[in-house]
Amino acid sequence: MVLVLVLGDLHIPHRVHDLPAKFKKLLVPGKIQQIICTGNVCDRETLDYLRSVAPDIHVVRGDYDENPAFPLSVTLTHAPIRIGVVHGHQCIPAGDLDALSAIARQMDVDVLVSGHTHVFQATEHDNKFFLNPGSATGAWTGAFADDPPPSFTLMDIQGPVVVTYLYQLREGEVRVEKIEWRREPPAPLPAVAAVASPAPRPGALPQAIAIPASPGPAQQSVW
Repeated sequence: MVLVLVLGDLHIPHRVHDLPAKFKKLLVPGKIQQIICTGNVCDRETLDYLRSVAPDIHVVRGDYDENPAFPLSVTLTHAPIRIGVVHGHQCIPAGDLDALSAIARQMDVDVLVSGHTHVFQATEHDNKFFLNPGSATGAWTGAFADDPPPSFTLMDIQGPVVVTYLYQLREGEVRVEKIEWRREPPAPLPAVAAVASPAPRPGALPQAIAIPASPGPAQQSVW
C-alpha cells in the first residue's frame, strides 16, 4: 500500500496567503509516502513545507510557476499502476476529457493527474482514471462567480486498485468522499489457429528449391 498526497494550484502568495489551517492539521509528517503536485506552487516556503510532509515530492510546472527546474510532465510507477502528471494548461479547452485522454495515451499511463481548472474531478474513461485534485487553497480562477472550495486528494494505491479520498473545505468543515477505481487487465489476444501442412501425395517427390541468383552490389542506405 502506498499513500500519495495529490494537490496543486496553490497560488501562494499571489492569490492566497497560505493553505487552510484545517488542511495543515491533517497533513501529518510521516504518514504520507509521496506527494504529487500539479503545479502553481509559486513560492519556495510552500515547497519546503510540502517536503516536510513527505520528502518524496514530484512537482510539474504550472503556468504561474517561475522555477525552471519543474518539468512539464512526470511519469511515476507503482506497479502495476503507471501515473502521469501534467499541470493541464496543455489542454484546450481546459479540462477537456478528449484532450486529457490523448495525453494519457501519449504518456502510456493508467492514471493521469492534472490541475489548472481549480475544480475537483475524478473520471474513468477507456480503462483509465483521470484525477484533478482542484485547488488546495481555493484560489480565485476568474472563470467562476464563486471561488471553488479548497480541496486535495489522497490516493491509496493497493496493487491494481486506486482508492481516492477527496478532502474539501465547505462551510468551515472538512468533508471527505471516497472514490475507488480498479485497473482492469488488458484483454488477451485472440488465439491463432495452427494451419496443418498438407501431407505429400504418395509417390510424389519433393520439388527442388530454386536457388536465387547472386545478389548485386548493396545499395547505399539513405540514412
